[in-house]
Amino acid sequence: MASDPQRNQAKATALPGARPYALRPLLQGVPLSADGTNDDVKINCVDYHDGNLYVGTSASELLHFFRIPPDPSEPSGSSTFILATRLLPVYSEPAGGFNGSRPGVQQILLLPRVGKACVLCNWTVTFYSLPELSPVFGATQVRNCNWIGGVDLNEGTDAGNERSAGVTILLSLNRRIQVVRIGEEDARVLRKIDFAGSTLSVRRDSIACVADSRNYALLDIDRQLKIPLMNISSLDDSQQNGAFGQAQNIASAPDGGLARSASSATARAPANSHGHSRSTSLGDFISGMRRNDRQPGEAEDPVFQASDAPPLSRSPGPADKPLPPPPRDPGDSLTPQAAVAGPPVRTATPPVRSTPSPKPGSVFLKPHILSPTAEEFLLVTGTGPLEPGIGMFVNLDGDPTRPTLEFARYPREIAVDAGSADLSSSLPSLGAGEEGYVLASMTRDFEDGLHHGIEIQRFDLIAGEDEPEKWWLEVRSDDSKAYTPIGVRPLLQKEEVIFEDVVERLCQRRFSPFKEHSETPTTSLGRNDSRTALSIQRLSQEKELFDRDTESEDEQLPPGWEATRNREGEEFVRRMARTSSRLAVWAGDDIWWAVRNPLLTQLDSVLDSAAGRGSQTTTTTGPESRRQLLSLLDSIKDREPTTELEFMTLGYIKQKASIILLTAFLGSPDPPFTDAEMEVMERNLVGGDLDARVVLSLIPALRNEIVVNRRGIWIYGGIKNIVESYISAETDGLVAQGISSLPPHILRFLRRFLLAWRKKKGFGSIPDEVFRTVDASLLLVLLELDQDTPVGQPGKLGSVRKDLYELVDHGVDCFDRAVDLLETYRRLFVLSRLYQHRKMAADVLATWRRIIEGDEDRGGELGDGEQRVRNYLSNISNQALVQEYGLWLASRNPKLGVQVFTDEKGKAPKLEHTQIVALLREEAPDAVKYYLEHLVFGKGNTAYVNELITYYLDLVITDLQTSPASRENIAASYDTYRALEPPKPTYLHFLADNAPPKDEAWQSRLRLLQLLGGGHDYDVTEIRTRIEGSLSPSPRPAPSTNGDEGSAAATGTTASTVVAAAANLTTNGFPQHDHLLVPESIILASRTGHHAAALRLLVHRLADYDTAVSYCIRGAAALIPSSTTTTAAVARRHRDSGSDLPPTWDEQTALFRVLLSEFLAIEDAAERAAQTGVLLERFGAWFDVLEVLALTPPDWGVEVLGGFLVAALRRLVCERREAMVERALSGAENLRVGFEFVEKVVEKGSVVEGE
Repeated sequence: MASDPQRNQAKATALPGARPYALRPLLQGVPLSADGTNDDVKINCVDYHDGNLYVGTSASELLHFFRIPPDPSEPSGSSTFILATRLLPVYSEPAGGFNGSRPGVQQILLLPRVGKACVLCNWTVTFYSLPELSPVFGATQVRNCNWIGGVDLNEGTDAGNERSAGVTILLSLNRRIQVVRIGEEDARVLRKIDFAGSTLSVRRDSIACVADSRNYALLDIDRQLKIPLMNISSLDDSQQNGAFGQAQNIASAPDGGLARSASSATARAPANSHGHSRSTSLGDFISGMRRNDRQPGEAEDPVFQASDAPPLSRSPGPADKPLPPPPRDPGDSLTPQAAVAGPPVRTATPPVRSTPSPKPGSVFLKPHILSPTAEEFLLVTGTGPLEPGIGMFVNLDGDPTRPTLEFARYPREIAVDAGSADLSSSLPSLGAGEEGYVLASMTRDFEDGLHHGIEIQRFDLIAGEDEPEKWWLEVRSDDSKAYTPIGVRPLLQKEEVIFEDVVERLCQRRFSPFKEHSETPTTSLGRNDSRTALSIQRLSQEKELFDRDTESEDEQLPPGWEATRNREGEEFVRRMARTSSRLAVWAGDDIWWAVRNPLLTQLDSVLDSAAGRGSQTTTTTGPESRRQLLSLLDSIKDREPTTELEFMTLGYIKQKASIILLTAFLGSPDPPFTDAEMEVMERNLVGGDLDARVVLSLIPALRNEIVVNRRGIWIYGGIKNIVESYISAETDGLVAQGISSLPPHILRFLRRFLLAWRKKKGFGSIPDEVFRTVDASLLLVLLELDQDTPVGQPGKLGSVRKDLYELVDHGVDCFDRAVDLLETYRRLFVLSRLYQHRKMAADVLATWRRIIEGDEDRGGELGDGEQRVRNYLSNISNQALVQEYGLWLASRNPKLGVQVFTDEKGKAPKLEHTQIVALLREEAPDAVKYYLEHLVFGKGNTAYVNELITYYLDLVITDLQTSPASRENIAASYDTYRALEPPKPTYLHFLADNAPPKDEAWQSRLRLLQLLGGGHDYDVTEIRTRIEGSLSPSPRPAPSTNGDEGSAAATGTTASTVVAAAANLTTNGFPQHDHLLVPESIILASRTGHHAAALRLLVHRLADYDTAVSYCIRGAAALIPSSTTTTAAVARRHRDSGSDLPPTWDEQTALFRVLLSEFLAIEDAAERAAQTGVLLERFGAWFDVLEVLALTPPDWGVEVLGGFLVAALRRLVCERREAMVERALSGAENLRVGFEFVEKVVEKGSVVEGE
């Protein structure tokens, strides 16, 4: 019956196939006979104490072996036993001889507390000293004895190896049970219990559980009380059910039975607090066992007793009293003479208190009594030797305590192992975490016949919570032949056993991940490209390079350090892989220890069974095998280790199961696992603390990324064997494949596994080489996976590219290898991020420069590389790098490059303006203009105004000279502006609003106008000369007059044609430059004091009448673009300094007169009249009425000048009235001054001045 692993996931022993016991040799090839013929001799009983092994045989011989410990220099050596003596115990033969063969040595009872041994041989008890087996007590014998035992299990065996006053035992005679005290000097009978035919007894304190040929019973040997229990055979109804469980006084008359008293019935509480009490009678437990059917042809089990065989009874007489009655004086002792008063007489006459005669066809079964704890007994009942048996637990009052056990067949022998709560323990129950087992020797049917073996099962499971599971253990002499029937019993003393297989599996061993390398390389050969198979020469060269660069830093290892570490590791594990056992198993002439399998062995057997593999090979696991492996991992995932050995065991199992799963996963071409299975495998590969390099060694494509130092990789020996066998089985073609050959599901697994492993960074127990390997492998896997990501796509959350960025952004331990991989995959942008983490600014910029200049970057993530360079330069403090890459950027993108030098938030020290200008002129001439703009417009530095004006002017003039379209656009802008209906903006605003934003010439012209009209100090004459010289074509020279007329006629050139050509250079009376650069000409004319020219251009060329009026009032300030605050501020500073003040009233009056004359010269009569009328009406104060009337045409109507004249008359009236008020105020003031004078004179009085 197999249990469900999910129900018992916390119990390792509940796993199918996890056998809890194993056999370890105790003594092989026991010489059962002196002449070497062992065919008819078998082992009957075995016991062991203090290095002395005692073996009783069916040949009536007692063999004494002495143990020789193993050589201390060989820790894995085993003990040897030498035969010390071959003893023939004395026994008494009946007068009529034995009916049948002699049983031989039936029992060996060792009493180390008193240094004695009791031997039951052919129903005769003899006594010997320990350990040499010398006869004691004067050759005392006890004849007609069925059983010796009944030692109080609560007292222990050695009691601290101190001698005691004696040990009380029970002798089961034919008619009664004798309670005997065995001392160092003699043996005394303490009392006799009237219980006939007993064949077995087990005692706890004063309560003994005994059995005769039919029934079990509890005896109180002190109070002489008996509680009958169940029948051994459930088919035996010789005893009435009413007698079960009733206390009887067996110290009274033979026929007097007492009802169970209340005191005796309630004297003891149930032993096991967690057991299930029963309120029904014991008959209910065996009611379902009455089966008398048996398959024909089955052999009779040796424990079967034929119904015609007479019971072991003794006839009354002196021979029925092997020991004298208890003496009245406590000092009396048992004497040899009394012990051998007469020969034993064996008859079929029933004793005085014998059991009822068996009915024909009754089945006699061998009784079995065990005491698993200090408060309970285990009894076995059944219906026949070939039928199942039932184990029942009762306490010291006969009440059931635990669920029953079921045996496949009625046991031949039975033993119990309660762990630390052993048979001699006084603990009331099993301790926490203890596991109790029952081992039953029996014969079972299999397809190939009958097999002798041991059935093992737990007895401490709780009913309803755990399904019982059974294990079958066999011993074989060879691969095909099963042993003879098996004996099993607990020995007196435990013996320590070391599990060498556990030592071999858990001991750390040095592992080489490289195939067919005798020595572990000190480098991963990590420089090679893992996508292709590299030559051996390159590997060798890189190993030498690594040795030269790295190994010098490692410690120098002493000679033989590896052997020393192996030895120390073995000693460490061997100290933990120790256990002790007291269970002996024998068959034929061999004896073994029945040792509890350690948890490692149990779980490892489950792994091997699930994987269908041996301990040293691997195989592909199917779905069912994976289910079993995953079930095992699930059962131990929440198990908390309580010892260091258990901690190592759980880690080993997780590692081994994960490796088995991984090899199956790697060997499948398609994803064979579900997501849940993958998660379990990955979690255990990481959580099992298996070195990541071991996992990567299973993948040839990543094996070259493994980094190993001088000390190598140390892993469990069992894991090492599995991995090495897998590596050795690889084909050469598989080894040569690169990572590109790996299926996608393996790459995805590696991505998750390696990312999880990186989270362990910072653990001091993990060598640095592990993370160097992990980082290199993870980078390689991500690079391979990221090849499918679209070019230029940013790293989204959860994507491969995002993982790639996070890997390099957080730094890798394999920096050099990472650089090589990124270069190989042409992932320059990712390489730059790697440099950024290392703060390698020069390499970052150099990498970006390579991308911008055309080197292949397969990811395409850089984006606007020039802008990225510009931003990065603002964040570094290296002045040399800022200068170098700022100039490089300025040569490619002048406007952006200049921002590097003009950035106020940059961290690098600033260069002087003169230095920057000089550098730009040399390395990036096109960027000088932008830097000068920053100085002039941004910083207000007027020192570079002339130079900047020159740059602007050159650009504008060059554009006009080379581009007819530009000339047409400018001329069209003038015409468009002239056609606008008033009110309209100034031409400068109109030009700024309509300038193409990306046209460098237009923008430069706007900046030029700002500078020219901004009140800066610049050389006006030079600028005007340059404009005139560039835009006014030179007239062609006149033809020579020295030639003949034919020559002149041939050329067709005369003085008149030259004049005509010169006339074509003007438009409407304006020169060519004034026609194209009207605003510039206006500003220059204003700066040189040619106000009439400026007003003429404003009125006639631009028709910008508002600016012309403003010019008369404000002067040159009217030409400054109000949108440029910086230029306006500079202009204000110039005005405040007195260099450019507004015109005075007289100057304004003169300007208005000029403007009036220009208005009167407007070609359009209507426009002329309208603009003149508005000018005179709004600004009539600056004009003289008479002068205006003289200038205006006489044919104009009054409506043109009406407003002006009305305003003039009003001003005249106003002026006259103001004069009158002024005169009145002056007279009043004169009166006040005269009055004040008179007051002063009066105040002073008259003064007489002498002559």
